[in-house]
Amino acid sequence: MIRLENFTQDDFSTLINWIDTEELLMNWSGALFSFPLTPKSLSWYIRDSNIPASSDAFIYKVIDVETNQDVGHISLGGLSWKNRSARITRVFVSPASGRKGICQEMTKAILQIGFEQLALHRIGLGVYSHNLAAIRCYEKAGLIQEGLQRDVFLQGNRFLSMVEMAILEPEWRAVQL
Repeated sequence: MIRLENFTQDDFSTLINWIDTEELLMNWSGALFSFPLTPKSLSWYIRDSNIPASSDAFIYKVIDVETNQDVGHISLGGLSWKNRSARITRVFVSPASGRKGICQEMTKAILQIGFEQLALHRIGLGVYSHNLAAIRCYEKAGLIQEGLQRDVFLQGNRFLSMVEMAILEPEWRAVQL
């Protein structure tokens, strides 16, 4: 079991320690940040976040309720209040917590926030097509593959493609019963 708590300046050092390579940073944030991750860049990232009814981003650390340790990071961004939609972004499971089902738990937790607390209708995400474990995680949480954006990001000398996934509020409610 996990719980989500607001990601604050007190959490910067943990995330910086986890994301210690350029490849991990790219997998976590795409082109949003430059390596290395810094407190200054994270201060910008959390500015004006987690304010109900006005923020366009809700940013969380993920806590293991049994150990009370940080085990991940997840955000819900790109909110369109008018369209009642958002995107799951910047998902990261700590290196020590991988393959324990935490990704699925945190995805389900942020979907619950999006649909129940924020009254969203649609929540989507993009995941690199080579990240098969993440794709399986999101499918288990109820998201459906909607398409593939080919060669959208250049990493070194190779292009990466992006799988687009989403879930609608009625679909989410149907699996909650």
